[in-house]
Amino acid sequence: MTGTFKKLVKSLIRRLVFLVGSNQAGRYFVNQLLNSCMERVVVVCHGDVELRFMAPNPLCQWRVQTFSIKEPETLEWIDAIPEQSVIWDIGANIGLYSVYAAKKRRCRVYSFEPSVFNLELLARNIHLNDLTEQISIIPLPLSDKLGFSQMRMTTTEWGGALSTFDQEFGWNGEQINQVFQFPTIGLSMIDAVQCLGIPQPDFIKMDVDGIEHFILGGGNTVLSLIKGILIEVNDDFADQADTCRKLLQDAGLVIKDKRHSELIAGSTTGFQNCYDQIWERP
Repeated sequence: MTGTFKKLVKSLIRRLVFLVGSNQAGRYFVNQLLNSCMERVVVVCHGDVELRFMAPNPLCQWRVQTFSIKEPETLEWIDAIPEQSVIWDIGANIGLYSVYAAKKRRCRVYSFEPSVFNLELLARNIHLNDLTEQISIIPLPLSDKLGFSQMRMTTTEWGGALSTFDQEFGWNGEQINQVFQFPTIGLSMIDAVQCLGIPQPDFIKMDVDGIEHFILGGGNTVLSLIKGILIEVNDDFADQADTCRKLLQDAGLVIKDKRHSELIAGSTTGFQNCYDQIWERP
């Protein structure tokens, strides 16, 4: 579907919603339609674990339907984590991996997700899977320092990604295609421990689409104590890749694996050289 056709369809839908919503009966219909979308639940079974996720739009539905094949290396990494470990899920999105880690390995998960559009679904998914005692939401972006800046987003869709904080570049190091922004406060990993009292993680999963090296740069004392990290790195983004490697090596970690799925390898959207790197403490 071309961009022009998509814009035309969106414009027609907006007009239709406006016309239907111009009277009380129409507004009731629109409200019921929205509520029905937010009540759409998809059940996923991966191994011996059953998970339930909200899927109010095609993007969230795709995320849920590709749960087992999009990042199998991430699921295998979680499977190998000792039970009841403390995990930081940095860039949790709607919580797929936070929920899996909490259910599969009974981990204590801290889900960092600053997108105002993803937070509702993250909270709903935690509740839907009865994990409110195991997963805590931190609705703030991580960075290399404490301070206010802009959260820049490429989409306002539920389940959207490819956003950035305190920078103007995206996942590939190029100017971000920004459609929405809002001011918020960011903090470093060290601030998260020292100021917010979040427990030191045993393991970190990080996927924030471009500023991974900034976050690592603000967390040397945290990194020096972790047992392992899974981090998405774009080999085509040299500054990110080189800086991440140096910071993780300086923290005493050793790379054990570097993988991506066939789904990513066969992508035609530029992500073919994005890999999940798995680092461990020897």
